[in-house]
Amino acid sequence: MSEEDEVSAYASAASQEHLEALDNTFVEQVRSLARTTGELTGLLLDIGCGPGNIALKIVRRCPGLSVVGLDYSLNMVKAARRAAAEAGIESQALFQQGSATEVPFADGTFDIVISNSVLHHLAYPLKVFEEMLRVTKPEGTILVRDLCRPSRLAYPWHVRWYGRHYSGLMRKLFEDSVRAAYTPHELAGLLGRCGMSNAHIFLQKRSHMGFLYRGQPQ
Repeated sequence: MSEEDEVSAYASAASQEHLEALDNTFVEQVRSLARTTGELTGLLLDIGCGPGNIALKIVRRCPGLSVVGLDYSLNMVKAARRAAAEAGIESQALFQQGSATEVPFADGTFDIVISNSVLHHLAYPLKVFEEMLRVTKPEGTILVRDLCRPSRLAYPWHVRWYGRHYSGLMRKLFEDSVRAAYTPHELAGLLGRCGMSNAHIFLQKRSHMGFLYRGQPQ
């Protein structure tokens, strides 16, 4: 699929109520990361930001944060920049093209690093996790969410039920993505190999999973 088709399919699907609700649950997870009852502040990196939907929601709901979105697709980055400009928040939400395996920022730059629905796309997930850890401050936080792969026997039911909101190209993308996703056990193995063995792995219903890693306050 070309980058143009990818942007078009994502943008079309993102207008649907289902994916909007999924995005909102992730944004609420980000908002809950405050160590106290106060607002989140500092600098957040969104790896695999796509057209900027989640990054822009975070800026609107967490005014104390500045957000940097990173995506390998230049077309996605252009779409995110347009959306930020249309919303009048381009000074607080910056987007740039780059690779998740070679994040173009110095060690310890970010207070929070997030990634949503990207893990199953990664050819080198261990390297990406290491990069996340590198650019996060020692006391910072990493939050990753992705699809969860069911057992082989459960797969047909899983994609019928959780894919009921999709059709056409998006349905095929969803089925392929579920097939490429990880299990919690596999995720735990990756985290143990990159220095985040103490991360908390969570399940979100039966369709998603992820992890939360918190550094030590200085």
